[in-house]
Amino acid sequence: MKTLLIVHHSLTGGTRRMAEAAAAGAAGEPAVATRLLHAAAAGGDDVLAADGYLFATPENLAAMSGMLKDFFDRSYYACLDRINGRPYGTLICAGSDGENAARQIARIATGWRLKAVAPALIVRTNAQTPEAILAPKQIGAGDLARCAELGATLAAGLAMGVF
Repeated sequence: MKTLLIVHHSLTGGTRRMAEAAAAGAAGEPAVATRLLHAAAAGGDDVLAADGYLFATPENLAAMSGMLKDFFDRSYYACLDRINGRPYGTLICAGSDGENAARQIARIATGWRLKAVAPALIVRTNAQTPEAILAPKQIGAGDLARCAELGATLAAGLAMGVF
């Protein structure tokens, strides 16, 4: 059995909903176990035990969330040169952009020598005021379907040995 690890962080619920949708999409593949972990609970042992990854974060101040960065800080060296070639994907919940958070994760994944299976999936909420930024996020059905599709794609690729 293969394992897909989904590591997420969310303050306003949008990224969590995206990660849950990806996990639901992956759950349709019986040959793959899906682990959905909050970034504070995930670490190097979880990364080493998985065969593929989805990293999910809001973009905060043009960067990945501090909690996801903390996960990478705690896991990076324990996994370096031990997970080369494994597949990954990225989910970003952003107010207006999301590209810099995606670049940050891609740079870390490059150091780990992971293989991106799709471009970063960025959902833009258009939250621009302090009130809108801090409000609970609702992610549309179409965007959640795209998240589920990415989870299903990763799981299917793992199950078939494509990745």
